[in-house]
Amino acid sequence: MQTTYFEQVNETVYHEVLANGLKVYLVPKQGFSKTYAVFTTRYGSIDSHFRTKSGETIHVPDGIAHFLEHKMFEKKDRDVMHEFSKNGASCNAFTSFNRTAYLFSCTDNLDSNLNLLLDYVQEPYFTDASVEKEKGIIGQEITMYDDNPDWKVYMNLLKAMYQEYPIKIEIAGTIESISKITKEYLYQCYETFYHPANMLLLVVGSFEPESVMKLIRENQGAKEFSPAPQISRLFPEEPPAVARQAIEINLAVGLPKCLIGIKERDNGLSGQELLKRDLTTKLLLDIVFGSSSELYEKLYDSELITETFDYDYSCEQDYAYSIFGGDTPDPEKLVDTIRQELEAYKQRGVDQADFERAKRKKIGQFMRGLNSVEFIANQFTNYKFNGNDLFNVVPTLESITREDVEQRMNEHFQLDQMAVSIVRSAPQQEQTKA
Repeated sequence: MQTTYFEQVNETVYHEVLANGLKVYLVPKQGFSKTYAVFTTRYGSIDSHFRTKSGETIHVPDGIAHFLEHKMFEKKDRDVMHEFSKNGASCNAFTSFNRTAYLFSCTDNLDSNLNLLLDYVQEPYFTDASVEKEKGIIGQEITMYDDNPDWKVYMNLLKAMYQEYPIKIEIAGTIESISKITKEYLYQCYETFYHPANMLLLVVGSFEPESVMKLIRENQGAKEFSPAPQISRLFPEEPPAVARQAIEINLAVGLPKCLIGIKERDNGLSGQELLKRDLTTKLLLDIVFGSSSELYEKLYDSELITETFDYDYSCEQDYAYSIFGGDTPDPEKLVDTIRQELEAYKQRGVDQADFERAKRKKIGQFMRGLNSVEFIANQFTNYKFNGNDLFNVVPTLESITREDVEQRMNEHFQLDQMAVSIVRSAPQQEQTKA
């Protein structure tokens, strides 16, 4: 078991790659009452086209990663959620564009809960009948998201930005796509992506690292696994330009919702380069759109935005984009104002005082986050899968200069890379009918 100490944040990480390829990370937090464990596979909704271990190239139905996440909780003769509850733990799972995670939190019975987590995720059980039943359940979930204005304005923005890359496809799929899912497809995806060598286990909280690592070794050593498949994901080539300038729909909302996105033209970074671009861009967005910025005050005072206004930057190896917006009475004016202000920022540059203030704030927020096992559990795996380390965030932030932020601003704020998604209020008769 390897030990890495991160002096600047006073955190120690214990790490081991097991014989079956599973990567285990332990982050002890003495004095904390809660412990989190997250068991994650590098497999998400975008991984629908791949080459199997037999060399066969297949394209599975959209939404199958999310469907598989649901089915992992169902066993032949046990109720997984009830067992966690009986052990005093709270369990959950989620599927994103590029990963699926299974997790629990507890204040006691860590050993029992950890064995349960490893066992149920590594014991797939699918039947024709249970798969058909699940289609109805997930179909209702899909319908619910179709009527959710916040989700639709977000997904429509991705569809406006991306021409080919599957991030534009709904994570849960469509009712039509999930109707094609079979137990054979589920087993095929499970065998391809749920091998321990494609997974990461993180435990963070109050525990003794040696004893927890011993438990994990014994649990995995008692199981047999086939050789790790060579995973070959197949993605279409994504053109640099956005797919559409704007997408607009009508739903039952009070104020219209407007999200603006800027699609990154160049991708392919990894490791420290990716981490620096991620943090530099987020720092830039804080300076431009943060609640203490001149632009935010201007938009708020002119009543173009409400407290719902927010911004974020999503940065992965194969795609990246910034998003900003919220509820607004005048989407067109909001978009025009932001366009003009971004051009003005590029002309005048970043103020040194604004840069220093935003940088101190960012470091302070991160350091406070390390006092939460939930924060560490939710962030750690994302960084690892991108070849980074969560605890390198502070030294990387400290290394960023005002010139780095200005360079990033000129690279990223390309208005021809901008797309807009708007949800307006449905006509009165449609609202009444709904």
